[in-house]
Amino acid sequence: MDALGILLLIIAFFLIIVLFRSIKIVPQQWNYIIERLGRYRRTLEPGPRLLVPFVDSVRAKVDLRERVVNFPPQPVITADNLGVQIDTVLYYIITQPTAAVYNIDDYLAGVEQLTTTTLRNVVGSMDLEKTLTSREEINARLAAELDKATDKWGLKVTRVELRSIEPPLSIRDAMEKQMRAERDRRAAILNAEGTKRSAILMAEGEQQAQVLRAKGERDAEVLRADGQAKAIQTVFAAIHNAKPTDRLLTYQYLQKLPEIAQGSANKVWVVPAELTKALGGIGNAFGGAPDAASSEEEDIEVDTSALELDDEAKKALEAAQQAAREVQDIDGKSGTTAELPPAPA
Repeated sequence: MDALGILLLIIAFFLIIVLFRSIKIVPQQWNYIIERLGRYRRTLEPGPRLLVPFVDSVRAKVDLRERVVNFPPQPVITADNLGVQIDTVLYYIITQPTAAVYNIDDYLAGVEQLTTTTLRNVVGSMDLEKTLTSREEINARLAAELDKATDKWGLKVTRVELRSIEPPLSIRDAMEKQMRAERDRRAAILNAEGTKRSAILMAEGEQQAQVLRAKGERDAEVLRADGQAKAIQTVFAAIHNAKPTDRLLTYQYLQKLPEIAQGSANKVWVVPAELTKALGGIGNAFGGAPDAASSEEEDIEVDTSALELDDEAKKALEAAQQAAREVQDIDGKSGTTAELPPAPA
């Protein structure tokens, strides 16, 4: 290869290098900070851009997307002198690429130190219990303070989150015991309320059952008394319609006398004063001189068509009619004499 060919090869290689240094393609959501001879020249937006080779250079490539930084746990002392470890997560975006490059050496280190100091100031004014229950308040105060402090750095803090708050081991044990005691207390209260409610329901059920039983017994007694009253009225009406005579009543009276003497406890039998009258009536019935009132023959007929009788009333009516027929049979036997039943001892 001659000298001309070598020269052309060198020129081609140089042109390629110049072309490569002259064209820059900036990705989306990125900005390039361009310096010319060590001085800020301009900020390249996304897309293909041309530079002056060997004069313009890229000072920094700035990512404009929202970024997340997780800082290591920081020791913080609360207002009640208890040390806790707090782990924070920071969300931020770069709004001014030139300020983020030229106003601070390392904005991430600056944000970390600023977050630590602000967190200690905020948490240091709270006790442990409030710190554990006021995460939203701490997050809002941290975000406001950091956004104000990082504005000159071209950063905007969008969100700050406390990922974890770790109290000392002894405090955690005490808190667990306290929570366990609180849960036991709530469980005991719930059990007591359940037992109380169960006892109240059982008492109310027993009360309602007793009331219903009492109402049922009352209604049964009323119905039973009403039935007995109707039976007595029916028997009374049947006897009244049958028009019983003294002889019938005397005969029924003598039939009931042996029942009075029955029973192992009856040692003395008292003869009623009406017994002589009853014997006199029986004597007249078996052939004695009849009086004017009883000499007339009466046909005893009972009209039951107008009566609505139940079984007991019908039995009583049949017994009355049977007794009346027996008296008539006794009156018809004028030539016979009947012996009276002996008085019970």
